[in-house]
Amino acid sequence: MDTMSAGMTELRRRDRNTALLCAVCILINLCISRLASAFGLSLYLDSIGTILAAALGGILPGVVTGFVTNLLKGLWDLSSIYYIPINIGLALATAYFASRNCILRFPHALLTLVCLALIGGGIGSLLTWWLNGSVFSGGALAAQLTERGWSPLTAQLAGDFVLDLEDKAISLAVVILLLKLLPKRLSETFSSQGMSPLLEKSKVRRLSLRTKIVLLIAGLMLFVAIAVTGITITLYNNSIIDENITLAYSAARIAAESFDADRVPEYIEQGEAAEGYAESEATLSRIVESADKIDYVYVYQIREDGCHVVFDPDTAAGAGDDPGDVVEFDEAFLEALPTLLAGGEIEPIISNEKYGWLLSVYLPVFDSQGTCQCYVGVDISMPRLRAEERVFQTEMISLFLGFTMLITTLALWLAEYSVIRPINSIAAATALFARRSKGAHREGLAVIESLDIQTGDEIENLYHAIASTTEEVVQNLIDIQRQNAQITRLQSGLIMVLADMVESRDKCTGNHVRNTASYVRLILEHMQKKGLYPDILTDAYIEDVVSSAPLHDVGKIQVPDALLNKPGKLTDEEFALMKQHTVAGGEIIDSAIEQVADASSGYLNEARKLTVYHHERWDGKGYPCGIKGEEIPLSARVMAVADVFDALVSRRSYKEGFPVDKALSIIREESGTHFDPEVVEAFLECESEARAIAEAATIKSAKEY
Repeated sequence: MDTMSAGMTELRRRDRNTALLCAVCILINLCISRLASAFGLSLYLDSIGTILAAALGGILPGVVTGFVTNLLKGLWDLSSIYYIPINIGLALATAYFASRNCILRFPHALLTLVCLALIGGGIGSLLTWWLNGSVFSGGALAAQLTERGWSPLTAQLAGDFVLDLEDKAISLAVVILLLKLLPKRLSETFSSQGMSPLLEKSKVRRLSLRTKIVLLIAGLMLFVAIAVTGITITLYNNSIIDENITLAYSAARIAAESFDADRVPEYIEQGEAAEGYAESEATLSRIVESADKIDYVYVYQIREDGCHVVFDPDTAAGAGDDPGDVVEFDEAFLEALPTLLAGGEIEPIISNEKYGWLLSVYLPVFDSQGTCQCYVGVDISMPRLRAEERVFQTEMISLFLGFTMLITTLALWLAEYSVIRPINSIAAATALFARRSKGAHREGLAVIESLDIQTGDEIENLYHAIASTTEEVVQNLIDIQRQNAQITRLQSGLIMVLADMVESRDKCTGNHVRNTASYVRLILEHMQKKGLYPDILTDAYIEDVVSSAPLHDVGKIQVPDALLNKPGKLTDEEFALMKQHTVAGGEIIDSAIEQVADASSGYLNEARKLTVYHHERWDGKGYPCGIKGEEIPLSARVMAVADVFDALVSRRSYKEGFPVDKALSIIREESGTHFDPEVVEAFLECESEARAIAEAATIKSAKEY
């Protein structure tokens, strides 16, 4: 009961402290990372709080700390948002190792360190590589490795891993130091360890409810994240293309206004010698320089033999073509060539040929007569656009992945403490109630009541219903036990009366049935303690044998009184008749078994074995069947010792009782011949108890005589 209620109290206490732990650790992350940046350190040191939260409080505080830290850092450093999944990964890894007590043990702490560095330096390096568009920046070590023949990606991964290993080594060292310095009581305030094993473990046939909830929530969140991210990225990609197309057309219109379309033939023939040519070309150059997204602005006259250059100013990428030069058509423009020759407008074209991967916009320019004299072409670099898209994609994926991990963790936490743990607590308490021994069901009910589940929903209703039902069950069990006890006492009394009626015909053996039952109990319980016959010697078996022991001589009811009370030695014929009491007793018990349903599985079955076989001998020379060894039922072998010992120490009409020492000596001598050696050994090991029973019986017998 104490363990169960303490476990639930511990859960409530941890719930109250989770927010405080997260707030403190987020503050640690922000402050230390800002200090590292202020001092110009090459280390980030922005995950100390995340590692500490996960080590102390488990998955939820670690994930929340990592998520919120990077989200807040994103206010002044947008790139921090991209690394949200990395920080959450650090929290998950730390929580895993902390749950296995690996952080404070030296060899295991190294494994933890390597794992954290792989997440921060390995996955983080790949993320950086993706953001930079396959541009590597792994530091001096990466440069040295590249010079030695390493591939750029491998060199960057190795360089970033080593750098991050230093960062995580310092972070983990600080966390370990804090864990060691924190008072044990304070650290246990936030600790996720130490939960009651009764609440932590539950066996299931296939998937646990916890696993199903995780799979369901994670699957739904992942589906939503993928769908929303995909739609968002697609819309963004389309919008950025449309935005740049608009920019290109604006630049093309400005360029078209910078020259006289009526003089295009003159520009082609004379080039820079033509009046106003240089000024117009300078305008085109300024357009390229003013918009960093525009790579080229040029003017072509489209003819059958190719593109005749009108203007093609020089750019940072290289010198432009001269006026009058003819440029071959790119394959991407062949389909639009008829429209271009006709002076029509064409859709923007994306090509990846001689001049690179470009988004090209062609704007027709008309002279004063309305004839299309040329086209202003504007090229925008697609790699630059894709780099912007890649940054946006990473931002969206990181945010959605971070939110997915956070919401999944929160949902699992809510499910854990609102559904899983209450259900497991109820199941564990009811299972414990079911395992309680007779007479201890009230303690089991107290365990259930101590849970005090207050979820405010159907689970609380279920808990109260189970508690109420269990209370009724306990009361019914108490009533049934009381009635069973009365029936058992009545049954035992009737058996004892019947046995006394049989034994009282022999005026010398009045207390024999009680004495033998006491010896039988003594022997069986001692054999049970020694671990003998564990499959047979159960508590129920011992009670059945002891209860039926008084009936072992019930067959004597058919023996004539004169023979039963004869003071002298019996003749062979008389002894043969006397021996028939075993068979007669078996027949009597068989008749009783036939009258009582399922009685053969209980004490009557053992009563029959005792009645028929208690005069069999270990060496096979007994009666009525002459069986030997373990062919003789265990209960009958025990009764043989008890019966003979009581007969030896008890006073009879034809003899005085033997001293206990003499009787024990006889029992010892006949071990292995008359008696089972194991039974004799168990009996002799209980000599003091046997002696007490015998002496008490002798005193009582003397008073009766």
